Amino acid sequence: MLGFEIIFIVITALVFGVFIFVFVKGIAQWNKNNHSPRLTVNAVVVAKRTNVSHHHHGAGTSAHMSSSTTYYATFQVDSGDRIELHLGGREYGELAEGDKGKLSFQGTRYLGFERTE
Repeated sequence: MLGFEIIFIVITALVFGVFIFVFVKGIAQWNKNNHSPRLTVNAVVVAKRTNVSHHHHGAGTSAHMSSSTTYYATFQVDSGDRIELHLGGREYGELAEGDKGKLSFQGTRYLGFERTE
């Protein structure tokens, strides 16, 4: 029985440690974005992609499934560099590959895109 207790404590500590790591990493990225300059640059939308996650909830007859979609767009700036940014679904739907315009961003935070052509 002592072995089970040790394994339970170790697994609980690992889960808690991963949760703390992800939380701290998210706060650090948020802080870095807040301290980054807001930039507006010429850019072209070169790619769009989505990531669909499926989630299972419950068990047996009360089980159900849900999904969530994360949206990304890749922009190429005048220097040739490419930047992939996370967008909301509405912004994603308004962009088309090949669109040219002014990209506004702050660190890894998408602020907007205004078409010029």
